[in-house]
Amino acid sequence: MKDQRGFRIVLCSAIFIILAQNRALADLDSESHGVKSESVGEEEWEMVQRKGMQFILNGQPFYVNGFNTYWMMTLAADNSTRGKVTEVFQQASAVGMTVGRTWAFNDGQWRALQKSPSVYDEEVFKALDFVVSEARKYKIRLIMSLVNNWDAYGGKAQYVKWGNASGLNLTSDDDFFTNPTLRNFYQSHVRTVLNRVNTFTNITYKNDPTIFAWELMNEPRCPSDPSGDKLQSWIQEMAVFVKSLDAKHLVEIGLEGFYGPSAPVRTRFNPNPYAAQVGTDFIRNNQVLGIDFASVHVYPDSWISPAVSNSFLEFTSSWMQAHVEDAEMYLGMPVLFTEFGVSAHDPGFNTSFRDMMLNTVYKMTLNSTRKGGAGAGSLVWQVFPQGAEFMDDGYAVYLTRAHTASKIISLQSKRLAIFNSLCSWRCRWGCKKKNHTALDALLTHDEL
Repeated sequence: MKDQRGFRIVLCSAIFIILAQNRALADLDSESHGVKSESVGEEEWEMVQRKGMQFILNGQPFYVNGFNTYWMMTLAADNSTRGKVTEVFQQASAVGMTVGRTWAFNDGQWRALQKSPSVYDEEVFKALDFVVSEARKYKIRLIMSLVNNWDAYGGKAQYVKWGNASGLNLTSDDDFFTNPTLRNFYQSHVRTVLNRVNTFTNITYKNDPTIFAWELMNEPRCPSDPSGDKLQSWIQEMAVFVKSLDAKHLVEIGLEGFYGPSAPVRTRFNPNPYAAQVGTDFIRNNQVLGIDFASVHVYPDSWISPAVSNSFLEFTSSWMQAHVEDAEMYLGMPVLFTEFGVSAHDPGFNTSFRDMMLNTVYKMTLNSTRKGGAGAGSLVWQVFPQGAEFMDDGYAVYLTRAHTASKIISLQSKRLAIFNSLCSWRCRWGCKKKNHTALDALLTHDEL
């Protein structure tokens, strides 16, 4: 009886894997040919939720292979370049990507969304509506970032300028985090975006499952306060504020992942000593009420050395593993590696090294995925269509001509789709069985 039962389990396991593989690959293939992209039924298009250390969609895990394209609203604001937005979603969908990350802000700059506090350009807002509606067509969900730490697209520096123009006497960009007037400016922007009714879909943003999560800020730093108290206070207030307006969507901070004073032992994983002095504190920040998952960025070329070397890959592995461990041990939430890449401007760069970087990040993600762990996925910085080279910061991946990179990305999408699909089957022995040899082989095979 024991041998027969074991045989039945192995046979059933193999059958389920084959069925799930075929279904997942068929879904990816049909989406890449546009079969499913134009008609997303409401019963299929639900909010992604969080359950413990996993993202959940329709009761099953939702592991992410995604991308960044920050400029989509800006190009959508001009009819001559709006088609590039569609191309991004078409190409990302064709390689199975399911989540994109983009800006829901442009403050006081060229083609500004927010021209001055609470004053908006309706045509640019319609451009953001278009971005969200196109994402929905191609079954791609969006992480929407609400303000920048950096000067590009306005950022906290623009808020300080607006504050001084209104009669304040502000001397530091970090006053963004502490001044009550600037906090009100930010909250007003958040309220406007979340309550926006999309002119293409007639769905209010805060009710739209197309939006995967709200990001409080892109790469927040407060170097004027290395203790981290100022930024911590801002995160506490803004996380609860966003949730008070929209309890349905996930919320994350937008952190790069640097360790701070609350975890001195973990600062050894930081890329350099300065990282512990920028006012961020990965573990402490993410323990705030209202934060649903942690974000981490991976930029060894910016943080360690601009010259490409194998140390990049070693750092990437240890950096990612440390944050997965912390998400599991201290936070009890998913961690998403929301930006990673290597620049073509780096000395010694070649596309083969970029492919190695992709493989390293994806391998680390899969190591967690196989265990049902907190490593919830990654988003490459960044996907570009041809004809948008003028926006290229050196990190662009042109899927239509970077053939090897496209294959690596597509393979990762297939692996995650297979895993997610397998977990939808109600196997009585559970989808998390750690010694599931057949599943491990499937997730590590180089060709699917």
